[in-house]
Amino acid sequence: MPVDSAQGKPPLVEVRHLVKEFSRREGFLTRPSVVRAVSDVSFTVDEGETFGLVGESGSGKTTTGRCILRLIEPTAGEVLFRGENVLGYSHDEMRRARRQMQIVFQDPYSSLNPRMRVRQIIEEPLVIHRIGNAESRIERVNELYRLVGLDPTTIDRYPHEFSGGQRQRIGVARALALNPSFIIADEPVSALDVSIQAQVVNLLIELQEKLGLAYLFIAHDLRLVEHICRRTAVMYLGRIVEMGHTHRLFSNPQHPYTKALLSAIPMPDPDYKPARVTLSPKDVNFEAPLKEVEPGHFAAV
Repeated sequence: MPVDSAQGKPPLVEVRHLVKEFSRREGFLTRPSVVRAVSDVSFTVDEGETFGLVGESGSGKTTTGRCILRLIEPTAGEVLFRGENVLGYSHDEMRRARRQMQIVFQDPYSSLNPRMRVRQIIEEPLVIHRIGNAESRIERVNELYRLVGLDPTTIDRYPHEFSGGQRQRIGVARALALNPSFIIADEPVSALDVSIQAQVVNLLIELQEKLGLAYLFIAHDLRLVEHICRRTAVMYLGRIVEMGHTHRLFSNPQHPYTKALLSAIPMPDPDYKPARVTLSPKDVNFEAPLKEVEPGHFAAV
């Protein structure tokens, strides 16, 4: 299995041969068909690392992230967190594990309960996990609010009174409430204005440096991934088709799908005319396994 963790250190998260299938019924009298959204996906995330998972919509990125946290149950495979398979955890064990594994959702407008004040939203994980008393929870919530760069005088407002970027900061504060070591950032800036995206990304980087967080960063913005991710995996139709150190993958793409994705990145120079690569299904060997094409660089070619 192609993995590339830090030398001498076990990975924080190891995903092994993950599979997720959905049943789809097209008519009342027809038999349901099976759609494989995630197919034999394997990768690792090291302590303190940002690992990128990229691909177009429908490639299986978000499903993979949600399977890792068991927000949806995988069909097969293993997810090891610090060496233990979380897919074998009981309900109570998984609840305890979620103190260490959290998610920041894509849409800051729908991921916050509109009927709750922001203070209650951030405090909710502490209440659910019965951490601290009322006084210590208030102190923790105030600390988190300041940590993500929000004005303490606004903490008792409702979500609709905040901008999209501020709401995403609230979502980050909620994810940090239980002191996790691993966060899945599922397209965390794609729903935000371009002018706000950099602020949220910089916040995530600052928090990683301060708290030692590891991120699985799910995105379709390749320029962003190139900027913040140490390693990157490219997903196509539910499979990882290329994976490796980000600078190698971007400078020497091997899979036809990766080449097509990279050729579509907009360039700031209007006079620069990149050679667009058009992906043809006949160029893709759907049965090819990942193999090492250079040290730390794997491709299904």
